[in-house]
Amino acid sequence: MVDFQDIHYNFKIKTGKLALMGGTFDPIHFGHLVMAEAARIQFGFDQVIFVPSGTPPHKTHKQITSAVHRYIMTVLATMSNPYVHVSSFEIEREGPSYSIDTIKYFRDEYGKEVDLYFITGADAMQEILTWKAVPELLKLCQFIAATRPGYCLTELEQVKEAIGPLGHARIHCVTTPEIDISSTDIRERLKNGKSIKYLLPETVEDYIYKQGLYGVGGK
Repeated sequence: MVDFQDIHYNFKIKTGKLALMGGTFDPIHFGHLVMAEAARIQFGFDQVIFVPSGTPPHKTHKQITSAVHRYIMTVLATMSNPYVHVSSFEIEREGPSYSIDTIKYFRDEYGKEVDLYFITGADAMQEILTWKAVPELLKLCQFIAATRPGYCLTELEQVKEAIGPLGHARIHCVTTPEIDISSTDIRERLKNGKSIKYLLPETVEDYIYKQGLYGVGGK
């Protein structure tokens, strides 16, 4: 049994700009890390908190690696960056992991003196109209949609237009270096006995093999 601790509380900011980076991170890879760092630099975040999801409501039909493993892999991947920390909030709470609940939690924890942002991929941002309590979400925090170089923003602009003035004011874009890596591809590579070296941090790669995750033999 792992005793989860929100290690970011040791570094909790009282003013400034905080960004949340949500996802299943199954497993976390360099694409996630580059996205977070690009947003941190462009928007001047004082802190970025990765929040591994507990039970994603949009992935209930898929088999997801246990929360303990995904949390530990995220910690291993981010531990060398002093601006990045990991929260176990979604993993420890019961029920589906809705963004509105997570954002409310961090808004209450950090207070109104901290500007709150939520980082996600542009593709996920296009689905925001299907999320729970969208108007309240946009009032509680601002959103950053990470895009690849040359990405067509037409659909994202249509989403902003559908939301209205709040969408235009509270949804921003950041262009990240193009890194063609996905968790799905990494899992498939492992399943087929292919190398995943240089797709994710070595600490995460070692953990996957030692724990025998994704169908590989444990060391």
